[in-house]
Amino acid sequence: MKNPLKIKLTIANRVYPLSVAPDQEASLRKSAKKIEATILQLEKNYAVRDKQDVLAMCSLQYAAQLEKSNNQNHTNSPKSEDKIEELIDMIDIHLTSY
Repeated sequence: MKNPLKIKLTIANRVYPLSVAPDQEASLRKSAKKIEATILQLEKNYAVRDKQDVLAMCSLQYAAQLEKSNNQNHTNSPKSEDKIEELIDMIDIHLTSY
């Protein structure tokens, strides 16, 4: 990693010093803010005060969202493949007509 940036991210009242590539900084800061917002929401909605429990719930929430997204991508894949095959057939028909 060329010229890493040294940044500090705060998550659940703990500071994490990191060395990151410059192009990763914005997404990491955005992710840390999103985690902090989720922690606040979980603490507000549930009577959970232990940071480890809140972080576990937060991790589970994001893992479930990722799993759902992955499943949706896999179910959309055959449709995409069918569309690509349809386009290839159209091109073949067009080329053979010349």
